[in-house]
Amino acid sequence: MKPALISIVLLCFSNMFMTFAWYAHLKNMRDKPWIIAALVSWLIAFFEYMLQVPANRIGHRSMSIAQLKILQEVIALSVFVPFSIYYLRENLKLDYLWAAMCMLAAVFFIFREKLMGT
Repeated sequence: MKPALISIVLLCFSNMFMTFAWYAHLKNMRDKPWIIAALVSWLIAFFEYMLQVPANRIGHRSMSIAQLKILQEVIALSVFVPFSIYYLRENLKLDYLWAAMCMLAAVFFIFREKLMGT
């Protein structure tokens, strides 16, 4: 399997853990002290890092740091929107579309050389 594809798959799973660690406590631990929520989030984030670090190391074989960062942000938005709608029961907003369009522009500019073959 190509390093870029491996990196994308690992970053997708990493972002699932990250999103859950960052935001699930807002629904599940409202009645708990913030320190408990932070400790639980750090425990979840451990698994995020166990996927994110190898994803970046593998991805860096074929992508620049800037490309990895933009890729991670696109994946983060792709994971966050369904999470916020289905898990946190937030309303779908048109702002998500505008943010996605900005991210697509960022992908174009950061991967322009590879996309245009120059």
